[in-house]
Amino acid sequence: MDRQAWIAITLCVIAFFGLQVYNAKHAPPPRVQAAASPEASPTAESTAAAPSASVAPAPAASATPSPAESVPAFTEKSETLRNSDVEFRLTNRGGAISEVVLLNHTAENGQRVVLNSVDRPPIGAIIEQPEAVALPEFVIARQADGSVQFERKTPEGVTVRKKFFLPPSTEKKDNYLAEMDVDFRNDGAQAYKSAGYFITLGSTRPIHPKDMPSYTRLAWCVEGKAGGIDVNWFAAQNYPLVGVQKRAAQPLYREKVNGAEWAGMTNQFFTMLITPLSAKAAELWARPFDIKQDGAANLLGIEGAMGMPGFQIEPGQSTSLRFQLYAGPKLYGRLAKLQHDEAEIMNFGMWKLVSQFLLNFMNLIYSFVGNYAVAIFLLTACVKGVLWPLQNKANKSMRKMSALAPKMQELKAKYKDDPTKMNQEVMKLYKQHGVNPVGGCLPMMIQIPIFFGLFSMLGQAAELRNASFLWVHDLSQPDTVAHIPGLGWPINILPLIMGATNLWLMRMTPKTGDSTQQRVMMFMPLIFLFFCYNFAAALALYYTTQNLFTILQLYQNRKQPVPVLEKVAPAGKKLRKGRP
Repeated sequence: MDRQAWIAITLCVIAFFGLQVYNAKHAPPPRVQAAASPEASPTAESTAAAPSASVAPAPAASATPSPAESVPAFTEKSETLRNSDVEFRLTNRGGAISEVVLLNHTAENGQRVVLNSVDRPPIGAIIEQPEAVALPEFVIARQADGSVQFERKTPEGVTVRKKFFLPPSTEKKDNYLAEMDVDFRNDGAQAYKSAGYFITLGSTRPIHPKDMPSYTRLAWCVEGKAGGIDVNWFAAQNYPLVGVQKRAAQPLYREKVNGAEWAGMTNQFFTMLITPLSAKAAELWARPFDIKQDGAANLLGIEGAMGMPGFQIEPGQSTSLRFQLYAGPKLYGRLAKLQHDEAEIMNFGMWKLVSQFLLNFMNLIYSFVGNYAVAIFLLTACVKGVLWPLQNKANKSMRKMSALAPKMQELKAKYKDDPTKMNQEVMKLYKQHGVNPVGGCLPMMIQIPIFFGLFSMLGQAAELRNASFLWVHDLSQPDTVAHIPGLGWPINILPLIMGATNLWLMRMTPKTGDSTQQRVMMFMPLIFLFFCYNFAAALALYYTTQNLFTILQLYQNRKQPVPVLEKVAPAGKKLRKGRP
């Protein structure tokens, strides 16, 4: 890249992360409704939130106990649903899923990745209000077809029957999918009216202690567009610079929505989504909780629920509802095949199209080579191959600019007291010699969306988890090999190599501008290294590879003849052969 590209990309990186920090701390608050404090529910390690229908208090007849009701003590019983990829652990406590074990994904402690926690509300429990959860006992039984059924009869004579099952092989869309069917049957003498209810969605927490807070989120989708809040939303928010409080810390989040297609909890690489198939959700609810760690600062997780619209059942009648559950890694290729815009959980932002293309292309290459590091290298080569002709023109323009530097210095000295005249003469000089001062900008303009598209994509690509390369054990994380004794600072090799190639590239780039500008430019690689130091190793690998290709291209360009400064004929006037 040329110096203009370095300036632009460095400033964009600074602005991008400044905007991320600002949005995380100063996001405009949605409408928040009064509710019980977080202490009302038991503590736990992780949570899940979902859209919740705007629900008024239920009338006397209720299929679930109200917060004021007491639930007698009972012995917890469990059953499991399992295939080759996932194990759903079901409990009679609320008739729901207590944990989801991903059988082919390993956590940092060497154990299998587990979504939700037994200490948090289970996934798929039916409750009246999520602020104070009272989970009743259900009768649990495994059916002959392999499904697990829960049943409970309320004091009002309403029988609630829930059935969890894995889709049959003839209908199977994905191994990480399960379904929950709910039947309400009114065996009482009076009509049962429900103003609404909530479906709990479990919990989520950070995968790594230093994960960005924006990864631990409640997410939902309305009309094909994803929304969400992260753990930073609950903290007090201040106006920047002046320090004046914008709003106080919030104990919980509650927001009405216009028909959410799905909602769920997500962290950097895994998600738990519930999609109502019979009706759409109308309200969102979430609450943070502390995750205690030995010898480390506490982390925050989120739990939540999805509210559904109410219904009425006449005596002797029943109504049925269906829900689809996805619990697994955020694999874009698999999520995109589902029918309710579940792939929007990837949260690629404004670089969505670029991120999707690069991710699909990287996975296509991986299907041939079988190694993600090699796939990233070949992806970089393809991107560089497309930009190669444009970069050749940019390098040629820079060499001309470098050859014009002495003349430009003369003009600056001659018209130092008249900046307007100096700029006019400089532009005239460019025009006389056919030099485009922004000739190196086009490759830079293309590289900016590619860089940020890769940043958004590599930050959530579950495919890269535990993918190794030489000394790198996980391409989705920094390639820390050690820490500086006494300081605890990580030593990340790939970003250091990237910084070295940046300096090498800067020294090879034709010099433009005055000596002060050239000295300032030498700090750009260091600034870039500072911002990229703790990024995923995959991003550092991409950028290092791109630098090496660019260095190779500059060496090739250097072998070409030095540009000769000749005045070009004005437009519309061509010199005839043999005539002056």
